[in-house]
Amino acid sequence: MAEFLSLLGLFAAAFGAATILPFQSEIIFVAVQADGRVSLPLIILVASVGNTLGSVLNYFLGIWLEHFKGRRWFPVTDAQLAKAQAWYQRYGVWTLLLSWAPLGDAVTVIAGVMRTPFWLFVTLVAIAKTGRYVALAWATARVVGG
Repeated sequence: MAEFLSLLGLFAAAFGAATILPFQSEIIFVAVQADGRVSLPLIILVASVGNTLGSVLNYFLGIWLEHFKGRRWFPVTDAQLAKAQAWYQRYGVWTLLLSWAPLGDAVTVIAGVMRTPFWLFVTLVAIAKTGRYVALAWATARVVGG
């Protein structure tokens, strides 16, 4: 039961960390890995799926948000939105491989606004998120051992 709760907490933290909310998943990931009761591939899988699904939420927020542009209460001006769209058009979908980095959440929202094909979005984001957790697992193993 403790293992299940650890994985559930990790999933929730990873999901939240991928949204525009200020969550962090690394500490929980490292704690679950250091505990040693759950297999490392399962830890990476749960964190990666949670983080990818959080980015999927951002993608759909991007699609939804554009319906409200131009309204007074909308948090982004038309000029800011146009600038973000121009940036995304210039650098393209490959920027989704940086979705794990700071400001990566914004890129996933912009991808929704830009109507990036969903299959391509999920593929690139899943590669990025999984790669990040594999690197974190490797670094944790080097420091903590195991």
